[in-house]
Order: sequence, then C-alpha cells, then structure tokens
Amino acid sequence: MSWRKIPMKFPGTCIVCNEKIEVNEIGLWAKGLGVKHEKCAEVNELQCIVCGNSAGCQQCEFQDSCDIPNVSQFCICKKCSEEKDAFGLYQKSTKKKFSLINT
Repeated sequence: MSWRKIPMKFPGTCIVCNEKIEVNEIGLWAKGLGVKHEKCAEVNELQCIVCGNSAGCQQCEFQDSCDIPNVSQFCICKKCSEEKDAFGLYQKSTKKKFSLINT
C-alpha cells in the first residue's frame, strides 16, 4: 500500500499524531488507512501508546522487519509491556487515543 501526497479537500485527522489536517494542507493518504501529515511520515521512532515516551524502536526485537514510517501507532514500549496489567493499560490507551475504534 502506498501513500499518495494530496492537497486536502476536506479537513481530516492525522492517524499518527491525532492532530487536524486543514483544507488545502498537503497530506499523505492511503486507501483504507486514512491521512497523515508529511512531517509525521518522517517518523523514525514511534511513541508508546500507553505512556507517550519513545517506544524504543532502536532496541526493538522487530527492528529488522519493521517499516517504521508505515507501521501503526499502536506500539508499546518495553517498560509498559512489562507492567502487571499491560494488556489492560494498552486497551485503555488505545480506546482513548483512537475513539473511532470503539464504534
């Protein structure tokens, strides 16, 4: 799936940072995935969905097979993944950040 650079005809929300993308602003769009800012496509370190800190991409066991600019924003850092109720924290954070998933 490739991302296409387009001028926004309608306002949207970036799937990476969850911020608005305004009309006439250049965004990257992929069918079925949504839109994101150009600057958000240049990410080389993901944020943990639970704590917001670095997900630790440089130390991740999947680093060799991960395509960071195209991977989802649902990563979790090592510290949060080792918490007692890691899955519960992950679910709560995901529901909060991506409320459309709950519908």
